[in-house]
Amino acid sequence: MEADGAAASFPLAKWRGDFSRAFQHYLDKSTPHMTGRWLGTVGVAAIYFLRVYFVQGFYIITYGLGIYLLNLLIGFLSPLVDPEIEVSDGPALPTKGSDEFKPFVRRLPEFKFWYSITKAFCVAFTMTFFSVFDVPVFWPILLCYWIVLFVLTMKRQIVHMIKYKYVPFNIGKQSHRLQILGKPKLAVGFGGKAEGLNGDICNLP
Repeated sequence: MEADGAAASFPLAKWRGDFSRAFQHYLDKSTPHMTGRWLGTVGVAAIYFLRVYFVQGFYIITYGLGIYLLNLLIGFLSPLVDPEIEVSDGPALPTKGSDEFKPFVRRLPEFKFWYSITKAFCVAFTMTFFSVFDVPVFWPILLCYWIVLFVLTMKRQIVHMIKYKYVPFNIGKQSHRLQILGKPKLAVGFGGKAEGLNGDICNLP
């Protein structure tokens, strides 16, 4: 009997392993296609909101989804190391104009931010097919409460950004100067090339 159960579970485990590897493969292939990924997420979000609009219910799910998305947004806009509460030997935010350039490292990377949002919309959409989650509520109150929470949270985040002088977005082409193997200082950009002080362009290894 136990041998039959183990034999029956083996194909299921193999199928789950194959599915997991295939899913991860396509997920990895989507990494560089940021615009396409976000357009797909917008489509998924539109389908969810149309579903809620036509059934006229599941507002409590939408409210919970909004709170979760707000939490993800804060993680996306926040630095990996909060200068108020943590001390790290890794890259930290410059607090003075004389500090050397350090790249902004997010607490929640863009890819994980996108993946979490997409998965949240898919889970919420699935939940709308179960009436047990359709709790009767007065949705304007939930909407007003979420707006107030959003404004207060973003105000606190903006104050934090101003206090520590950082912008969580790449505006223009960033560059910084550094010393490489005792050679003259080079201005290193995102293209994998370095421009010397005399204007010569060289490829970085």
